[in-house]
Amino acid sequence: MNKTYRQEDRLRKVALMLADKTSLGTMCHLCRSGEPLPVQSSIREIIDICRSVLFPGFYGDDDVTIYSLEYFIGIKCGKLHSLLVKQIAAGLALEQDCNASVDYASLECQASEIAAAFIEQLPQLRHLLHTDVQATYCGDPAAVTTEEVIFCYPGLKAIMNYRIAHALLSLGVPIIPRMISEMAHSETGIDIHPGATIGEFFSIDHGTGVVIGATAIIGNNVKLYQGVTLGAKSFDMDSDGNPIKGIPRHPIIGDNVVIYSNTSVLGRIRIGNNAVIGGNIWVTEDVADGEKLTQARANNILRFKQD
Repeated sequence: MNKTYRQEDRLRKVALMLADKTSLGTMCHLCRSGEPLPVQSSIREIIDICRSVLFPGFYGDDDVTIYSLEYFIGIKCGKLHSLLVKQIAAGLALEQDCNASVDYASLECQASEIAAAFIEQLPQLRHLLHTDVQATYCGDPAAVTTEEVIFCYPGLKAIMNYRIAHALLSLGVPIIPRMISEMAHSETGIDIHPGATIGEFFSIDHGTGVVIGATAIIGNNVKLYQGVTLGAKSFDMDSDGNPIKGIPRHPIIGDNVVIYSNTSVLGRIRIGNNAVIGGNIWVTEDVADGEKLTQARANNILRFKQD
């Protein structure tokens, strides 16, 4: 074939331009010493193994029995530890200065300890998730069994990923928790930042479009419907006009609270215990214990303030 039609020269020029490291700016991490970066497929495998250990038979191998459970869990925990060590070490390496040498062997030792500490938390994670299953089942008349909740409900899958990611984040693991939460976001349409603090008996009904910010605090026995946002109202800026990171900016939700669909609760406000927030409301001020805030009530408050 005539070289005129093969385009090698044009492709070679593009490859040279893309390989110019100055074009990467600060957006791409280059591994100077060959240390790996986190791998999306390995993170998914970690999620799958965690789910299979937390709810054996429902996720992963479907032939596990009461007689093979100890063997099954042992094998899975061993594989989980190995995967976690590699991915946590890669995340720790990603945090290092690109221009400095990385002691990857030391990072792997640190990652091994973190991975073991995470696996030790799995029994407590299972307890928490059982409360979430129970809350979802009791709060939805359409749920026939708790098994249906575990198999089918996207809210539980998102909560499961959140609790796994939150545990890792609490142990100081970088980047991996956010990857785990964003995988649940892609799978379910529910966006829960791993930095949020969420109590027992948490449920999300339907779920699509729910957003829970990084500094949100949610008490026990809280139920959210689809489209609820627990977000920030505004951002404090530094002298360069950039948002200041890490300051509390999301709501605090008390115990026994229900928030109905498509409501936005914004800013560092408090929703009191036993409060009920109706649908399609923009809430930017504290709500008292036991208060029932409906759209009509919210409109009345707005009109009163305008008068």
